[in-house]
Amino acid sequence: MRRFELKKSSASSYAGLIEKIEVLRSTLRLAPRLERPEIQKLLKQCNVLRDEVMLLSRKERMLRGMAAGEGQNDTAERTKALPKRISASQRRQALIDRSFVFEGVFGESHKLMESLEIAERVAPTDLPVLIDGESGTGKELMAKVIHANGSRGDKPLISINCGAIPESLLESELFGHKKGAFTGASSDRKGKFESADKGSIFLDEIGELPLQGQVKLLRVLQSNEIQRVGSDIAILVDTRIIAATNRNLLDMVREGRFREDLFYRLSIIHVTLPALRERRDEIPLLVDFFSDEAAEKLQRRPLRMTPRLHTFLLNYDYPGNIRELRNIIFRMSCLADDMADLPHLPETIRPVTDAQAGRSKSKLTLVAAKKAASDQAEKFFLEQALHEVSGKVTEAARRMDMNRSYLQTLLKKHGIRSKAFKGKTAS
Repeated sequence: MRRFELKKSSASSYAGLIEKIEVLRSTLRLAPRLERPEIQKLLKQCNVLRDEVMLLSRKERMLRGMAAGEGQNDTAERTKALPKRISASQRRQALIDRSFVFEGVFGESHKLMESLEIAERVAPTDLPVLIDGESGTGKELMAKVIHANGSRGDKPLISINCGAIPESLLESELFGHKKGAFTGASSDRKGKFESADKGSIFLDEIGELPLQGQVKLLRVLQSNEIQRVGSDIAILVDTRIIAATNRNLLDMVREGRFREDLFYRLSIIHVTLPALRERRDEIPLLVDFFSDEAAEKLQRRPLRMTPRLHTFLLNYDYPGNIRELRNIIFRMSCLADDMADLPHLPETIRPVTDAQAGRSKSKLTLVAAKKAASDQAEKFFLEQALHEVSGKVTEAARRMDMNRSYLQTLLKKHGIRSKAFKGKTAS
């Protein structure tokens, strides 16, 4: 087998890097025939390539900054090709012309186009990708887009919700287990990473991953190997990791609830999906798409709506984003007969008329008072619980027999920071 060495010097061009990567990929295809030291050597060479890419990137940014500062005459000519100088519709058409695969409905906002262009560039690589954005913005759909446009598109994309798995079963779910490893382990079982070998794994709600699970995941990123629960044998896996979160992981890093080294490993490529209220041009497209989908599933005519309902849907802020809009359309498609109107909306978002506001004015005072008292009691209870365990959220959730992710939601609702209770104990 032909061997090669990489010198630790800066690459002169992206073309040179691509050539080296292709040589690496050709060699890695023979991985089953390689000894472990040879595989480790290849991984080190991959790290050298990564450093060269980062060096090139820094040089490019520096040169752009110098050119902008010197005010060269040809600056206007160079910036004509930058994406921000092109209309969103032109950027969208350019993606289509380059055979970029869209799996779903996308509008033409500049923020969204920027995210899709990043996805297009990272898809052919095996770099980890971190996708963030509010709940319901389409993070899993973006993961499918990245997977479909890469070299692993014909291999499996395995999805797992990190917040939906009990902490005691997390390691087994991710890495598998050997027969007899624990009570109930009646046979050997593959984990998600083995199932995603040669393909991609999508780790949704990565912010819900416990610290112990974060350590295990970091090892996979560093060594490309896993160990089943109850086994000492290392298993090599070739899996591309795409993670997603609706939380601010940097804040969690500062609070000690997410490992800093894991964050920077996962976020080599960072894609942010804008909220639906920031891409309103997409709403009419989504309304039509979900109306057709609902009509097909419910076996009825596509949804028709009054002008005032249509106006409401265009201007509503959608805190639940695309998922909320889909639920609204399906609800109205089910409940409306001939024409959908405001009364067919969920009661929680339905506009209040002047007459309704007048009738409920006296009731609102009592309702508000009850809610305020309930919120105050709930906040006091949570603060006392955190005080007793020195701010340890996992321990507090265990004592209250509450799901950890739900406890995090309550803490966020009341603006309670667990780190404020660290080092404190109940008197």
